[in-house]
Amino acid sequence: MKLVCSQSDLSTNLSLVSRAVPSRPTHPVLANVLLQADAETNQVSLTAFDLSLGIRTSFNAEVWQGGAIALPAKLLVDITSRLPEGEITLDDESALTSATSTGEGLIVTLTPKSGHYQVRAMGPEEFPELPIIENTEVIYLTTTALIEGLRGSLFATSADETKQVLTGVHLTVKQDTLEFAATDGHRLAVVETSNERPLGGTSQLEVTVPARALRELQRMLAHSASSDEPVALYFDQGQVVFAWQNQRLTSRTLEGQYPAYRQLIPRQFERKVTIERRQFVSTLERIAVLADQKNNIVKVSIDSEAQEITLSCEAQDVGSGRESMPAQISGENIEIAFNIKYLMEGLKELPSSEIQMELNQSLTPVIFTPLGGLKMTYLAMPVQLRS
Repeated sequence: MKLVCSQSDLSTNLSLVSRAVPSRPTHPVLANVLLQADAETNQVSLTAFDLSLGIRTSFNAEVWQGGAIALPAKLLVDITSRLPEGEITLDDESALTSATSTGEGLIVTLTPKSGHYQVRAMGPEEFPELPIIENTEVIYLTTTALIEGLRGSLFATSADETKQVLTGVHLTVKQDTLEFAATDGHRLAVVETSNERPLGGTSQLEVTVPARALRELQRMLAHSASSDEPVALYFDQGQVVFAWQNQRLTSRTLEGQYPAYRQLIPRQFERKVTIERRQFVSTLERIAVLADQKNNIVKVSIDSEAQEITLSCEAQDVGSGRESMPAQISGENIEIAFNIKYLMEGLKELPSSEIQMELNQSLTPVIFTPLGGLKMTYLAMPVQLRS
């Protein structure tokens, strides 16, 4: 195998796939990236797979001799990211003869414009195949819809591995919409985006995909050159595949019944508050300095007569903070308290300049929605204030 590629192409694609390399591999070959070079198409593909999450990317190169080899991921990333810009030659043909005679295994030589590096490698036959889903209906999703949905939902997933199904985003694909839902038991984010392109087929799909895989999908889509190209979604029991351009991400799905989250969202409200989002967030950030000292609780006082809301925090033995801001309020006065982290994380993802806050009582779910733009619902559960 012999090829010439640019340092930036190799380094960028390595950094994308290496995120699927396990930190503690159960088998030595999983600590590697599979490099495949095709002399006919002049394409180089890189694959990493931890048996749960798999990532494959491809890029153009000058392939003089095709082949495949498994290279140590971390070492390769560390070397290539530090090399100067310019062409790099990868060559393993000179090592093949000496390797078999010495029993040392394969050696790959990287030759940048100055100097050269040799890296011990493994044969490709040991590297596990990425799952292939056959005989299934392909569903096409727009890149814009995927990016919007992931941004508005991923932050609300649970980090608690014992709540397995809550560590993912529940994706519902309908004929012309995509719905993303995520909850950790304390808050819920639901995003509905329009999928302008026909999906192909008429069936509705529901699947829960691990947040870790979707964060990598989000990162890869952000690197994509074109946001117009649709993403093909393949789904089979226990496995999901996203494929577009020269990229491919495969992931196992999460088993278990996802909560009936629509039933958690109240249909009617006694109080409505419209407020400028950035001012609300920046005030919360200032109050959070004190809230962090105590229990992360912020109190929100809604004053209908004055048409303002007041955020306050008291941290015993440290100090207190209090700020008010104007708001459009309908309904009676009320005091309500939140975990400031949950409140702030959700408000930062609402994509509009003004937001609406709807609530009933001090301990019932509170709904935040953007005014205009993306159809997103953020539900936060209040906390009880101890007098």
